Amino acid sequence: MTSSREAVEAVWRIESARLIGGLARMVRDVGVAEDLAQDALVAALETWPRTGVPDNPGAWLMATAKHRAIDLMRRNQRLQSKQEELAWELGVQLAMARPAALGEEIGDDVLALMFTCCHPVLKVEARVALTLRMLGGLSTPAIARAFLVPEATVAQRIVRAKRALADEHVPFAVPSGEALQPRLASVLEVVYLIFNEGYTASAGEDWMRPDLCEDALRLARILARLAPQASEAHGLVALLEIQASRTAARTDRAGRPVLLLDQDRRRWDPLLIRRGLAALARAEALGLGPYGLQAAIAACHARARRAEDTDWYRITALYEQLARRSPSPVVELNRAVAIGMAFGPQAALAHVDQLQDALPGYHLLPSVRADLLAKLGRTEEARAELERAATLTGNAAEQRLLRARAAAL
Repeated sequence: MTSSREAVEAVWRIESARLIGGLARMVRDVGVAEDLAQDALVAALETWPRTGVPDNPGAWLMATAKHRAIDLMRRNQRLQSKQEELAWELGVQLAMARPAALGEEIGDDVLALMFTCCHPVLKVEARVALTLRMLGGLSTPAIARAFLVPEATVAQRIVRAKRALADEHVPFAVPSGEALQPRLASVLEVVYLIFNEGYTASAGEDWMRPDLCEDALRLARILARLAPQASEAHGLVALLEIQASRTAARTDRAGRPVLLLDQDRRRWDPLLIRRGLAALARAEALGLGPYGLQAAIAACHARARRAEDTDWYRITALYEQLARRSPSPVVELNRAVAIGMAFGPQAALAHVDQLQDALPGYHLLPSVRADLLAKLGRTEEARAELERAATLTGNAAEQRLLRARAAAL
């Protein structure tokens, strides 16, 4: 029984996005599509322990869900006109669909589901929750644990998001024309936010939440595969692959955080680095955008065998390009770090001090400022800045790291 349940859960994580996407294309309602998919999941939990896992579990789930969709439409007078069309489509797909065509259609469905879950009509936190639920296959409790928020809060976000999509009559489709780029940017932003929360958790005891990084990386790879002409999709994959390559080196044996320049680069994952550099090459061929530029910066670190081999002049130049393409105080703070490494702490400190009003509660500003002050021999000021940074972050591991750095001065 346990092995069958584990098999069902594993299949669900793999197949849920395609399942919900295919159903949403048919019923034109993401919420109804998820309900039908969940019904199929329950049927699998009841049936597979007795009959065994089928040879094609994804097709079994889809067929079961589509039969339930037909039953639902027969009961629903408002959708009666869809009944014959849906029944015909089910018969054709189950009996006659060619594998290549079916795969292409599934890809289109998953891509449409991504754009629907990340529609601008939803608040950012709702897009994140809905994406992890629909495309990541995560349960509501799992999402709540990942973001350290009450389960009821996540449940409300998902329910309200599905209601908003229905009320606004958001079409289940991949946008085209002028609408494509801003909508693609919304999808990329959500995937990026999910990864960042896993890479450096904003709150709680843990420095990282690797499961979120893995979910985000999987979604980014799917998006790049389904939108091969989108430079920023490849740029995001490149950035996440290279960032993820450092995971093992980001903590010591006691689980304490290790900063980039102190990491043992022998522990970086060479496969992820190769994948990241390959994705970066694809993005460069299409023209780099903001995510691609960030990936190019990450690649400078990945190519350096030792921290002292890092090409900080190139990184500074890339940050200047990024600041022009996507200006923000955080980009400027990162540029200041590169300036400090390339041209010295005094020039960088002047740059950081200009950002005080723009980043009043951002803990990394006093952290960066402390590093520059320490290099200038202003130890007491540096220690005070590290203590201030520790009060501004909600992550316990990061608080301990900052206070340890202050004590070491």
